[in-house]
Amino acid sequence: MDSIPISVEGFRKLERELERLKKERPEVILAIKEAREEGDLRENAGYDAARERQGMLEARINFIESRMPRFNVIDLDTLGGDQAIFGATVEIEDVDTGDLKKYTLLGPDEAEPSKGTISILSPVGQALLGKQVGDELVVDAPRGKINYEVVSITFNGPIAS
Repeated sequence: MDSIPISVEGFRKLERELERLKKERPEVILAIKEAREEGDLRENAGYDAARERQGMLEARINFIESRMPRFNVIDLDTLGGDQAIFGATVEIEDVDTGDLKKYTLLGPDEAEPSKGTISILSPVGQALLGKQVGDELVVDAPRGKINYEVVSITFNGPIAS
């Protein structure tokens, strides 16, 4: 069984989501019951919507529960060093354009590129792992290969969610 790295904060967030989803179950079951009482189920949009919601709810609950035992919970406050590893915030420069990007490397269950966090399993995350300031890396992107240089590596502790 492969372990999945996740920050303490990311793990707590998933625990809260799981708790919230489980509390929604009775509401969805009630909505299905009420829609069923309306009669003909073949043309009952309320029933169809409630069943679809139930399916999505159960799928998400099952997904989270299946991953919980595999999580390797890591306290970001304990991390440091001069290499790009899980929990590091890495600033990179596109060698060709000079564009700067800053990413915090996290696990796949808490990566949100729009918020500056990426998965260590993503192409950029994989290319960054183990790099130090001054190292160059090449990332295969849809537009072609992109050459980056590591500008800085910091460890900032917990990520605000």
